[in-house]
Amino acid sequence: MKEISNAKTDTPRSDATREKLLAAALDVFGRYGFDGASTRKLADAAGVNLQAIPYYFGGKEGLYIATAEYLAGVVAGHVAEIRHRVGRHLAELDEANMPLNASQARLFLTEIVETMVVLFVSRESEAWARFIIREQLEPTAAFERVYAGIMGPMINMGRRLIGAILKDDPASENVRLRSLSFIGSLLVFRMANAAVLAQMEWDHIGEEQIAKLQAHARNLVAVLEPAKGEPE
Repeated sequence: MKEISNAKTDTPRSDATREKLLAAALDVFGRYGFDGASTRKLADAAGVNLQAIPYYFGGKEGLYIATAEYLAGVVAGHVAEIRHRVGRHLAELDEANMPLNASQARLFLTEIVETMVVLFVSRESEAWARFIIREQLEPTAAFERVYAGIMGPMINMGRRLIGAILKDDPASENVRLRSLSFIGSLLVFRMANAAVLAQMEWDHIGEEQIAKLQAHARNLVAVLEPAKGEPE
């Protein structure tokens, strides 16, 4: 897939049109994939003129890449506060050449998972999941945007915290695997939403269910310990 420049002079009207296209494209590309999402389908979903796609994005390819960047930005916005606060603390420790305390790492990780589990079960994240799953199966340049924009940095932060809890190097294979497994235990509530509802015998996920999921997420952090044979 070739990349196309989408630079345009923005006005309030053009900003609104681009936003409509990006929001609609996230849903349409997620449902039908790149090949199945025609420009007509994309324009109709956004409620804009068909010529808006080549005008603002250079074509469908440019819109697809811009949609991935838009997705990364939307998700990043939801976790910006905790991400910046934890990142600032870690940077201060690095500057002082001090290690991250395991207790503080647990507190930070608990805050993060409480935020993420609510995000994962939100209606908004349905479109995100469909788009990301397609890119996980057949990665394109769009996946690089999502990974570099939000997934990679958040996973790396999680590795840093989990490494401190396990008293192991965050760059070690052990911590990488433990971190991916830990993240997977939270992603299941989005990626396997139907199975979660069936197993839990819930007909929806409301405030009561979210409170239970957050408590479960806190427990996942609480039981994180080095496994037998791992460094302590």
